[in-house]
Amino acid sequence: MPVRSQRDAEPAPTIRSMKARGTKQAGSKRPTAFGSGLIALDLIVSADSSSSFQAHAGGTCGNVLTVLAYLGWESYPVARLGNDAASQVLQADMSRWGVHLDHARCTPSAHTPIIVQQIRRKRDGTPTHSFSWACPRCGKRLPSFQPITRTVVDSIAPHLASAKVFFMDRLSRGILDLAALAAKNGALIMYEPSGVAEPRLLREAIELAHILKYADARLSEIERAWTERAATAIEIQTMGNRGLRYRHKLGSKRSNWLSIPAINAPRLVDTCGSGDWFSAGFLTEIFRLQPEGLSKLKAAQLTQALHYGQALAAWNCGFEGARGGMYASTRNAFQKQIAKLLEGGTPALPTSAKATVEAESLACPACVA
Repeated sequence: MPVRSQRDAEPAPTIRSMKARGTKQAGSKRPTAFGSGLIALDLIVSADSSSSFQAHAGGTCGNVLTVLAYLGWESYPVARLGNDAASQVLQADMSRWGVHLDHARCTPSAHTPIIVQQIRRKRDGTPTHSFSWACPRCGKRLPSFQPITRTVVDSIAPHLASAKVFFMDRLSRGILDLAALAAKNGALIMYEPSGVAEPRLLREAIELAHILKYADARLSEIERAWTERAATAIEIQTMGNRGLRYRHKLGSKRSNWLSIPAINAPRLVDTCGSGDWFSAGFLTEIFRLQPEGLSKLKAAQLTQALHYGQALAAWNCGFEGARGGMYASTRNAFQKQIAKLLEGGTPALPTSAKATVEAESLACPACVA
């Protein structure tokens, strides 16, 4: 089917026009999420050792979709993963957690993005981290994100009929066309701006998304996102240890900004990826509380979903890497630890699991050459 540009299409679907889509995970079909954006291999350098790496599937989109699978969703990334060594490690990791890779190898294939995360400690012992796109072996630039092209949209479109959620954190014509198709099928669209984007695509994404989430003061354009044409129902600004603020349009008019304080992390090892856990937890709780999604979500339920996402974000701070806790804790233990956080307690966390790899086995294209 031909796909029109969103700027030529009807106004983006509002929460009132979204289809009812039952998604209770107990006793019914698991909800389905699609997403496209940054899916990368994270090479994690521990603060305790710079001689070995942990290698996990990562990137904002990759983390959100993997955590959703961990939380009980059918999760489908749409990407251009090739057959290089980094891609093989990434795909094996995502498969381990139940992510479906049916649409992860779109053509033309590209080198898998690799991000080096260096964890350090400040003088007072507080952890901090930085990211690098430079190969730790040869120093040359590592492969970066390559978006899907419009040529794959028609082949993926039929599969979007089952989607409850479409998540995106990077923009391209192909990604926006898929998101528009998912929205027309009744899916909730969540967009997390990651930085600089082409203004025309950014405006289109903001108009299309039902949920906008971004870091404090990252994008001033978001402040002007609320227009009659926009589908935006919820806007969330995360502010680290200061918590978050949000506003919504679940009723007849837009709310004022509302604030929720942060949940204290039971252990502070690494904050990387906590925003991704928040997003996945927030989406999961929305559909648990209200299987029909935003169309019937109440303000109190929105607050509860935000709080649940914060609990997952706080829990994740206790482990190295964006999803380190998944390798260190069982699902049963994870659920008990989250429940204790939600009750205001401080759960005991297991130590981070170390799944190290040799950097040489993940050589960048420059090293290979």
